[in-house]
Amino acid sequence: MTSVAETSATRERPEAPTPPERRRRRNLTPWILLLPGLLWLIVFFLAPILTSVSASVQEGDFDNGFKLTWHWANYSQAITGYGTQYLHSGIYSVLCTVLCLALGYPVAYFIAFRGGRWKSLLMALVIVPSFTSFLIRTIAWKTILADNGPVVHALGSLHILKITSALGWTVGDHVLASPAAVVCGMVYNFLPFTILPLYTSLEKIDPRLHEAGRDLYCSPFAAWRRITLPLSMPGVIGGTLLTFIPAVGDFINAQLLGNPNTGVVGQKIEDLFLRNTQGYPVGSAISVVMMVGTLILVMGYIRKAGTEDLF
Repeated sequence: MTSVAETSATRERPEAPTPPERRRRRNLTPWILLLPGLLWLIVFFLAPILTSVSASVQEGDFDNGFKLTWHWANYSQAITGYGTQYLHSGIYSVLCTVLCLALGYPVAYFIAFRGGRWKSLLMALVIVPSFTSFLIRTIAWKTILADNGPVVHALGSLHILKITSALGWTVGDHVLASPAAVVCGMVYNFLPFTILPLYTSLEKIDPRLHEAGRDLYCSPFAAWRRITLPLSMPGVIGGTLLTFIPAVGDFINAQLLGNPNTGVVGQKIEDLFLRNTQGYPVGSAISVVMMVGTLILVMGYIRKAGTEDLF
């Protein structure tokens, strides 16, 4: 009896407090695990940003070096001197995001709800083109949109080129070296960034919700609008952000598929950094302006969408 009582008392006795050394070690464990990621962010994210901010208020040239003089006039020139490039970057990136969403949502919907056992293969077909160099994929569009190619021939037969030429998106009977070619290249390159978050969000939706909607006499469109679309909004927001943020800074498509009249901000930054001995401070100022402007737009978009669960 005594043994049973002692055993019961031992079980009911509270655990001894954790020794201070063990407690400190336990508190440091999460930070130790986060250390590689924090070092990566500091070296490759925070340090370049601080370097750009510092360079944006410097004066000098490559021959004599740059000095930190807090020359804020660089920002005045960066904001007022490149309005056309800012406008082009904004228009192209917004069009790219909208078109990627319009094309990517049906693809993600089909794979999520109709893909069946072929889901993995279909998603692989979406992702595999991204394994090829971004530059090579963009150059390939020169062949696709060539004047003697089937795309231009089909658009000309349908008299679509006359409409796009009147709108200023193509030049005569040519699609290459035009805003339309730039947007086409951007949509192709960034489409997977839209499809992947959409697919992830749509796949989480229980198909029985669609059956319940049909039992309540909802039309297919009403069921999509009332059930599928609200539940897939995290994927919509995540996909549009993952598309818009890199698209607004892209300049490869404009450089390879556009013309001198389709210049974007990225091209100006490259020109100031690499071809102008005194352009480094102004180029850095433009970069900072673009980062701050993009951050404000993204934060406003997230707040307007009213969701924190992006993925």
